[in-house]
Amino acid sequence: MARAATTTDAFNAVAEPRRRQILDALAGGERPVNDLVALLGVPQPQVSKHLRVLREVGAVDVRDDGRRRLYRLNGVALKPIHDWISNYEALWTDRFEQLDLVLEDLKRKEQGDGGDD
Repeated sequence: MARAATTTDAFNAVAEPRRRQILDALAGGERPVNDLVALLGVPQPQVSKHLRVLREVGAVDVRDDGRRRLYRLNGVALKPIHDWISNYEALWTDRFEQLDLVLEDLKRKEQGDGGDD
């Protein structure tokens, strides 16, 4: 099966580390592109390219504010990723709870054996 184009699929769009950094930065609120350039330490054309991809999948919205363009996170577009990950979160939570029970049992056995030497 062919891989979906980066610009049509949120999963592929966020697979790129720089785009995840942009999303992390925008999680704190709106930012102009120059703030993102300074934060990421990469040239403006690269940041703009990543923002375009994120806009095309709907993960980022933009609004004009005078001469500036402010970018903001659109969490709704990331919901499919959240939903997919939440399945694994439940699985790992259950496994960690099981591990805690095993470790508690081992600790009890160790404490019980400690006085028999």
